[in-house]
Amino acid sequence: MIKALFFDIDGTLVSFNTHKIPQSTIEALSLAKTKGIEIYISTGRPYALINNIDEIKYLVNGYITANGAYCFYGEKIISCSPIPQEDVRLVIQKAEKMNFACMIVGEEDLTMYNSNAKVDRIFKKMLNVSDLGENISLEKVLKQRILQLTPVITEQEEFEILPLLKHVVSSRWCSDFADITAKGVNKAKGLIEIANWKGFDLSQTMAFGDGGNDLEIIKAAGIGIAMGNANSILKEAANYVATSIDDDGIYNALRYWKII
Repeated sequence: MIKALFFDIDGTLVSFNTHKIPQSTIEALSLAKTKGIEIYISTGRPYALINNIDEIKYLVNGYITANGAYCFYGEKIISCSPIPQEDVRLVIQKAEKMNFACMIVGEEDLTMYNSNAKVDRIFKKMLNVSDLGENISLEKVLKQRILQLTPVITEQEEFEILPLLKHVVSSRWCSDFADITAKGVNKAKGLIEIANWKGFDLSQTMAFGDGGNDLEIIKAAGIGIAMGNANSILKEAANYVATSIDDDGIYNALRYWKII
């Protein structure tokens, strides 16, 4: 019996084409909630950048944010996994030297360091995010625990930088940037921590995703669902491949598994 559903946001709950949650998804989550099933967000976005789920926010019990670096249930912080300062400083130095932009996510604030036109194209146009902390200083953010670094770099640049960092891992759900978190941190870790805290077994969880940063949680959940618009690696790892987000994928999957 499934007790909890975990949803990625971009490309899973929210369409890249419309920047909205399909009506069928809203109906499906509402039906699941009436059956006593808990609903969780599982995203690479920091909480401050979750600006696109207002229609279902009242249904959400808890969050896995920043790819598992910061997880909470209501007002209760379940886990916070910061990146060691030496790696944070090194990435910032590389951003300056190699001239790339990097989002620096603190426990309370975030800022986009060394912003450029590529940032506007990716975050403001593709992801529909307007506030990237332009008015927040780097110094203020660096006084906080750093949860995630998002350098806007190619895969080749990532391969050059990552071996220099001792305490982190990297994942991608977009070809234009990487998400760097502390070693051992990913969405599956958040899933396990929330399940342990709530007292339900992983076999009672179902996770949905479409990108590279969803691979671990898709494997860890009792049932892993890849959206029809997901990459091939995720589809191969999943227990089930749904139709795409714009073709009622979540609704169809929950119906198939008799969740609703």
